[in-house]
Amino acid sequence: MARPVDVAALVEGIRDGRRADVSRAITLVESSRAEHRADARELLTQLSGFDLPQATRVGISGVPGVGKSTFIEALGTRLTAAGHRVGVLAVDPSSIRTGGSVLGDKTRMAGLAVDPRAFIRPSPAAGTLGGVARATTQAMLVLEAAGHDVVLVETVGVGQSEVTVAGMVDTFLFLTLARTGDQLQGIKKGILEIADVVAVNKADGDFEAGARVAARELAGALRLVRGHSEWAPPVVTCSGLTGAGVDDVWEHVGAHRAHLGVDGLAHKRAEQQLEFTWALVRDELAQRLRSSAGVAAVRDDVRRAVLAGELPAPLAADRLLAAYDGETT
Repeated sequence: MARPVDVAALVEGIRDGRRADVSRAITLVESSRAEHRADARELLTQLSGFDLPQATRVGISGVPGVGKSTFIEALGTRLTAAGHRVGVLAVDPSSIRTGGSVLGDKTRMAGLAVDPRAFIRPSPAAGTLGGVARATTQAMLVLEAAGHDVVLVETVGVGQSEVTVAGMVDTFLFLTLARTGDQLQGIKKGILEIADVVAVNKADGDFEAGARVAARELAGALRLVRGHSEWAPPVVTCSGLTGAGVDDVWEHVGAHRAHLGVDGLAHKRAEQQLEFTWALVRDELAQRLRSSAGVAAVRDDVRRAVLAGELPAPLAADRLLAAYDGETT
């Protein structure tokens, strides 16, 4: 039998910046167990009662192989050297079949992982965007309560997760690479629409000139996509490996935050809280649907009928929902 969670002691440990308690708290808010979710709500309610400094929240995305971890380590070490306390939440891809996750970011950021002013937490995406929204947003609050004034959220770099993460941070940084003649192919228009800063990474050695060309082409593409928006996303080059241009990227992140201003940032955070509210509702409904006895009673029959081609998907969905509604009314 699991030990009950001493929420008050956990809050005290977080406020004192004890790494073990911070880690335990994030594990708690990531858990899908009913008793843990109740403890997590109590924990977050208590943490929300403190007057916490507003950390700089930055989402960082890019296709696999773009060098996100190397860039984050280079940026993180510079920030801690400048006196910041940096929290890194790396949303790793989870297996759809098993829920397993690679969780290798601590090994890829070996230097930052041992930095006493940094905290790296790889978190499995667990196959649901609702899970990402719930766990990551709450983990950010834990890190801020522990005194981290910069929180970097690395996404898996594929699909809708980027939009989800962009909706919970202050600034969204998109990392890309210089390619031979097709650097704009495969960069989704949607990513350019949500990016606040774009950086062409691995701009070193023989690739430096190509990176500059790619940056110019991306800047042109952004002008077409974004038009005359209030904020024109800058496109810069950098190298996470050598550190060249990393400070410049951070300056643009700061410029974007300054552009938002106090009122703009407050409005953005308020909108995010509203969206987070609905994410929590959707996530809780999904949990209840999965644990519903009524749904469990018809699940196998519905599965067999759909696989046999006897029941169209819309009718199958209606039957599952009717089973759930019948149990809750």
